[in-house]
Amino acid sequence: MKYPFGKPVFNSKDYLPNIKSILSSGKLVHGKYMDKFEEEFKKFTLANDAISVTSCTTGMQLFYQVIGISKGDEVIVSSQTHVATAHAIESSGAKPVFIDSELNSGNLKISDIEKKINKKTKVITVVHYLGNPVDMIEINKLARKHKLFVLEDCALALGAKIKNKHVGLYGDAGFFSFYPVKHITTGEGGMIILKNKKFSKKIRKMRAFGYNKNLNQRKIPGEYDVDTFGLNYRMGEINASIGCLQLLDVKKFLSIRKKNFLKIFNSFKNFKSFKILKHLQNDNFQSSYYCISLILNSNLLKHRKKIIKKLNAKGLGTSIYYPKPVPLLQYYKRKYKFKDKHFKVSKIISHNSICLPIGQHLNNTDIKDMIKIIKKIFISYEK
Repeated sequence: MKYPFGKPVFNSKDYLPNIKSILSSGKLVHGKYMDKFEEEFKKFTLANDAISVTSCTTGMQLFYQVIGISKGDEVIVSSQTHVATAHAIESSGAKPVFIDSELNSGNLKISDIEKKINKKTKVITVVHYLGNPVDMIEINKLARKHKLFVLEDCALALGAKIKNKHVGLYGDAGFFSFYPVKHITTGEGGMIILKNKKFSKKIRKMRAFGYNKNLNQRKIPGEYDVDTFGLNYRMGEINASIGCLQLLDVKKFLSIRKKNFLKIFNSFKNFKSFKILKHLQNDNFQSSYYCISLILNSNLLKHRKKIIKKLNAKGLGTSIYYPKPVPLLQYYKRKYKFKDKHFKVSKIISHNSICLPIGQHLNNTDIKDMIKIIKKIFISYEK
């Protein structure tokens, strides 16, 4: 694929030397790079604490455990998200209660939340869809009123801000993904940012089997106790070393994504065959520009697969975010008897969209070529 949907960019010459030094040291976990990556991520987001984990999903799982979410509880969550967001809730034993989306942003419809809150509700989990920030000021008003925890799924939102404050800092915790197609990558991996010191201390134990002492704290090798339940969610040194170098380029990456988005958006903002999902950029909200989403009009819906195949044949990578709203995926629909009519807007976004790349792997010439390809394919539908 000439213009892939996602492709990591490794600018620094230090990636391989760092990896070789880790391999030769024999210290593949509990090393300096994990500590450094957490510290640098904390500086970038201005968080009180940053804790690296194996994925965004495992980070959310850990946090639900720490705050005591379990069977009988309910968690309000966006319906337009990756299934991992819901699976983290499901794995805690709680029930996910899904909210339909806003058509302009793809984010959950805040005005629908309060009617879903009851005595079982413990958490509101928001998803900053495609890097578009949710209005966390309004979310926090609701949370304070009903004494609820707030989690922010920032998997697609590294660099997104609200009133110049990074997303993930408004809730009780924010969760980031470093999968290869994200803003930065560690191969696989995730990060939790949070402010509560007690939660931080417990998460650090729980990501490493519940050990009361990490490897560097043990005066006698192999001597430790376990005072809480935990599994192995630690990020390895090689992953963390990649993350450290990726962070050096993150501001540049975000700038490229924004420029690429605007070039495509301005080329097609008057097209009738589709609308482009807007990314917020003003004094209050700043998007992280994960990708560009074309929402096809109803007349074009029957041609979507054909259009995708034509784009792919020209070397232009595509994706769908997401194939179905999570409550309408077989597992959740079968278990909880969710109805299509309750997620009408999320269905439109899922079923009518084609997502295109705007990542840092694409230069000015690539974007110009992509615009030509899109115009050539869609022009026949503009009549």
